[in-house]
Amino acid sequence: MKVLAVTSEFFPFAKTGGLADVTGALPKALSNLGVSTTTLIPGYTTVLERLAGLLVPVAEMTLLSEPVMLRRARTGAGEILVLDAPSLFHRAGGPYNDVNGQDFGDNWKRFAVLSLAGAEIARGALPGGRPDVVHVHDWQAALTPVYMRHRGCSVPTVLTIHNLAFQGQFDASLLPFLDLPASHYRTELMEYYGGISYLKGSLVHADAITTVSPTYAREILTARFGMGMEGVLRTRRNDLFGIVNGVDEEVWDPTTDPYLPYNYGATNPRQKEKNKKILLQRLGLDTDPGPLFGVVSRLTWQKGMDLLATAADDFLSKGGKLVICGRGDRAIEQQLEALAHAHPGRMSVYVGYEEHLAHLIHGSADAIIQPSRFEPCGLTQLYALRYGSVPIVSRTGGLSETVIDANVAALSARVATGFQFHPVTVDALRHALSRALHAYHDGNHWARLRGQAMKARFSWDRSAREYASLYGRLSGVTIGQSTEVGSTEPSAGRRSVRRMVR
Repeated sequence: MKVLAVTSEFFPFAKTGGLADVTGALPKALSNLGVSTTTLIPGYTTVLERLAGLLVPVAEMTLLSEPVMLRRARTGAGEILVLDAPSLFHRAGGPYNDVNGQDFGDNWKRFAVLSLAGAEIARGALPGGRPDVVHVHDWQAALTPVYMRHRGCSVPTVLTIHNLAFQGQFDASLLPFLDLPASHYRTELMEYYGGISYLKGSLVHADAITTVSPTYAREILTARFGMGMEGVLRTRRNDLFGIVNGVDEEVWDPTTDPYLPYNYGATNPRQKEKNKKILLQRLGLDTDPGPLFGVVSRLTWQKGMDLLATAADDFLSKGGKLVICGRGDRAIEQQLEALAHAHPGRMSVYVGYEEHLAHLIHGSADAIIQPSRFEPCGLTQLYALRYGSVPIVSRTGGLSETVIDANVAALSARVATGFQFHPVTVDALRHALSRALHAYHDGNHWARLRGQAMKARFSWDRSAREYASLYGRLSGVTIGQSTEVGSTEPSAGRRSVRRMVR
């Protein structure tokens, strides 16, 4: 079976968060099941630099009046198609923002071109024929199914929502420049509160919709978590599936992690203490005994970082230390920096993201804090479990599914892996930090909790099987086989599969 994935991020070539980790890891897990994935990504300057010497031109196109070149590379991360469009992607800054952190004004066009390129590939624009399934990720690739249906391509499509808060909302006046008819501007298609939403267009057109945990799939059907899309999602309820994310166990493995000064596992966790001392020294923090808690996260309201900026004062005053790596809302960054200034030697804030620092924090911290107001799945807590950094999480989305609270029953049964709290308030977070601090000072209790966390397994194997099964049901293709290139009309098998999914 052949799958085309379309995404704006792909580890290790372009990453701002968990999206890249998922799109980079899933194809590797699928390959073990006989599913071959080709991933289309934008040709950011950093991508072209990292793949220099590996890229081979395969097709030249003009999309929305922009000249583009598709280049192919085969790497350890799988087969990649790079959309080389200099006017759109050759620029300083990140994938979505300029060097000052402001959204690029032409993001509407940049990712429409990415989606249109995906649709053209699905229609057979490249040698080798059409894919059996097209899998698109988040709003940046969400127009792909819209363009495919508009241009008569019936290859089945899967949309994965990694975070419903990001919807690709733009002014309705841009619709004529997207090469889509005016009829798409209506409530049943792309119109969204007077504007247009790329994500809504995909929610309407995709054959199946997945999100990154079963709990989040249920939550987004409600007004509280639906971000204004709950009505559309409820009409697609029978096509909506929650498939929990996994961990790339080759990249995130404390026994082999090249970013750790000392590797360790469940059988020799004390090596982690050596990493902790090195990290504290590097950051200029006190090396006296006591717990080190870490944060690797976007510093935003969604992630509850404003709550942490208030709640952590008590924890720091009682002998704890805190290390933070991330960037986000400047006001929250400043709150956290002010807290660090008030607790010299006890707290460090690194504004930005560095892969090596993220790994080192997981390989050093006694606990990882993730107080999200909502969390589709979360990968940080999965990395924390694998690295024996006890997670402290809010009870929402995928966090509630992947961390077992250290309550009396779970502790007695020896299945607890972390600390949950609810509601998501300063007081509840402060209480969770206090519970963790108290547990830390009981050495045997903490060692058992850490050991149980490291036994938890969230590899991609099970989730990949769920995706492969979904692909097979949609396409009618037996896993390990591919359809012959030919008619664009769906087969009878594919039509019957559609009824099964719905």
